[in-house]
Amino acid sequence: MTRTIVASATREIIIGFDQPFCVIGERINPTGRKKLAAEMIEGNFETVIKDALEQVAAGATMLDVNAGVTSVNPNETEPGLLVQTLEIVQGLVDVPLSIDSSVTAAIEAALKVAKGRPLVNSVTGEEEKLEAILPLVKKYDVPVVAISNDETGISMDPDVRFAVAKKIVERAMDHGIKPEDIVVDPLVMPIGALGDAGRQVFALLHRLRHELKVNTTCGLSNISFGLPHRHGINAGFIPMVIGAGMTSAIMNPCRPQEMEAVRAANVLNGTDANCTNWIMTYRDYKPAEGGAATAAAAAPATGGGRRGGRAGRAGAGAARE
Repeated sequence: MTRTIVASATREIIIGFDQPFCVIGERINPTGRKKLAAEMIEGNFETVIKDALEQVAAGATMLDVNAGVTSVNPNETEPGLLVQTLEIVQGLVDVPLSIDSSVTAAIEAALKVAKGRPLVNSVTGEEEKLEAILPLVKKYDVPVVAISNDETGISMDPDVRFAVAKKIVERAMDHGIKPEDIVVDPLVMPIGALGDAGRQVFALLHRLRHELKVNTTCGLSNISFGLPHRHGINAGFIPMVIGAGMTSAIMNPCRPQEMEAVRAANVLNGTDANCTNWIMTYRDYKPAEGGAATAAAAAPATGGGRRGGRAGRAGAGAARE
């Protein structure tokens, strides 16, 4: 069974088909968040701190950390800011982190100070990226997100996206990186623009699980981009994509409707043994005024294992909410 191990200084998490779904909190990312970007540029990390604590309290298994505040000279500006942000976050919470950057220098700088075994987000099938990122993944012995696009862009043909994923896995093996340390992002497309986007990703996940035997992730909210009541679509998508074999997602854990769907899927998928996490979270459940679901108790983390994308890159333009 494929198991991808990530860790903070004190906590180890397993991403796997036999593990609870891994929720990677997306909020520490200035992409599409002008206020957060401005704060980070000024050295103000109040929102970063708030987002880190709230996401973990809401049940995030991991946190994605991104400091891409500007496209102007990112090779100069992003490494230092990413390191600063990462150090603040890992000093606040004990969950593993995902180092999210398209700047190689920033990824390497963050890997030098990261504690435990973070996830690198990400590498693509582009030759330049493969040659820059895979040696770092091997050097620091960390897992990496593999996004299924290359120099030709994002293909609308799921067979092409599978071929790109296979290429990345094979190139990683050439560098001595095991398939269990590759977490493939098959690229979820907006269902409002591409009517078979759901069926495409379900079929891709089957192939990735059974042919490449790799774990998977996605920018979850890409599926609902451009539609009203996006959280309803997201919440419906979650159990379906988990049932199809997705093992993690970059998403907003502070949306109760979506986290309820994750926890319910874990129960129905058999990865919440004896319904323990569900019962702990919802035993004091009371309907809120107007009928909205709430849980009185703070939600425990949903991650598996032992104690111990960004959306813009997917090309779907999924705005952060």
